[in-house]
Amino acid sequence: MASPAPIPASTRDDTGLRARLTIPVLAYCGILMAVMQTVVVPLLPDLPRLTGASPAAVSWMVTAALLSGAVLTPVLGRAGDMYGKRRVLLLSFALMAAGSVICALTSEIGVLIAARALQGAASCVVPLSISILRDELPPERRGSAVALMSSTVGVGAALGLPAAAVVVQYANWHTMFWVTAVLGASGVALIRWAVPESPVREPGRFDVTGALGLAAGLICLLLAVSQGGQWGWGSTRIIALFLAAVLVLGLWWWQQLRTERPLVDLRLVFRPRVGLSHVAALLTGFAFYANSLVTAQLVQAPEASGYGLGLSIVETGLCLLPGGITMLLFSPLSARISQARGPRVTLALGAAVIAVGYAVRIADSHALWMIMVGAAVVATGTTLAYSALPALILRAVPAGQTASANGVNVLMRTVGQAVSSAAVAAVLVHHTSLVGGAPVPTLHGYLLAFAVAGAVALAACAVALTIPGDPGPPEPVSRIGPAPVHGSRRRARPRDPGKIR
Repeated sequence: MASPAPIPASTRDDTGLRARLTIPVLAYCGILMAVMQTVVVPLLPDLPRLTGASPAAVSWMVTAALLSGAVLTPVLGRAGDMYGKRRVLLLSFALMAAGSVICALTSEIGVLIAARALQGAASCVVPLSISILRDELPPERRGSAVALMSSTVGVGAALGLPAAAVVVQYANWHTMFWVTAVLGASGVALIRWAVPESPVREPGRFDVTGALGLAAGLICLLLAVSQGGQWGWGSTRIIALFLAAVLVLGLWWWQQLRTERPLVDLRLVFRPRVGLSHVAALLTGFAFYANSLVTAQLVQAPEASGYGLGLSIVETGLCLLPGGITMLLFSPLSARISQARGPRVTLALGAAVIAVGYAVRIADSHALWMIMVGAAVVATGTTLAYSALPALILRAVPAGQTASANGVNVLMRTVGQAVSSAAVAAVLVHHTSLVGGAPVPTLHGYLLAFAVAGAVALAACAVALTIPGDPGPPEPVSRIGPAPVHGSRRRARPRDPGKIR
């Protein structure tokens, strides 16, 4: 095994146009990734008619992207640590653009589902970008940049829904995928132009066995969670999937602890600062996702229900838009709080604010302006929490494992969102009434969903407060292996290994 070597410093001109645009380009890519995840939502009611497929088959347009994103995020994060973060970032965006082109060219549901799985590869954009920012930026700029990158998930989701709804309403549905294909191609071009390749690498052989084991376990777990309501939680298929997930992930855990170069360094998970951050990510993902799910359904409920506003999908997207703007505006505040008090305080505060937002939703879910205020408060708390999570990871893991560790953290958020979707669906299904002959969730069901999400947010706050306090600046960064790869745009010179740019 090679002896540790210091991270080489960069002589890249930090005042040039490309250097100044690195952060905006990465943020743009994060927004595009979130837009890609949400653009298909307005299409779901019409896709059975447009493709000739059943509603169950059409639902896989969402499930496929969720599954592939969950599986590929930690895998591509590890690949970025080993082979180059910019290189893997380009690959993920190229796959997203290719998936969009395929969706634009076909109406065959099987091909559409496969193409959506390709698009899921873009889910690794945020952890890879955060890792690049750690390698490229000085400490005084790193916090605000990471906070901005984290907020792009909410911003993109808030922008994607109304934009896609407008396209679907006024243009052919394939047009939406041509738009995302062009945006994806622009992302590839901008990454090549403005984003440098990081010299920080973690050498060794890629853990193929670990990648396959993690993929199999996550597919079984997330498939069971996402399809439980449709297939029946007590059905043989769901029980078998959960048992298979426990068995496969248990074997994967055993294999990772005994592999010299594992896909996921589980020894890091045993560190309280890392393991508890992953638990907080799971709980925060659950609490955040319920806001979008429930708000969208509540405002679209018919007025005859006694509480619904009967809004269209475009109007619904516009109702969620202020929350996305709020996330963008409050990301600098998150960085300031983390710098002054530490990211664990920011995480706890964010989770508490989410709980307050749900309290507002419970207090009044009739007036549109109160619904928007409550949703914006939840979005504010999400900004604080999501911005603090990568900051905690950056301070707790070596630089050579930043992308893979953040990939696992994003994975935990994804699992939390999947569980949230299943839990909200279960609550609403059990609290329905007939309106115009059709079953519609009752207001009590929505308020119960808010209460569950608020309780989970308080649990996330409690977990955040148990994370050990910030010991100070990040640990000295060292790297094992050779100097930067040949062909990088960056020249290198030795420097003090304890200094992080």
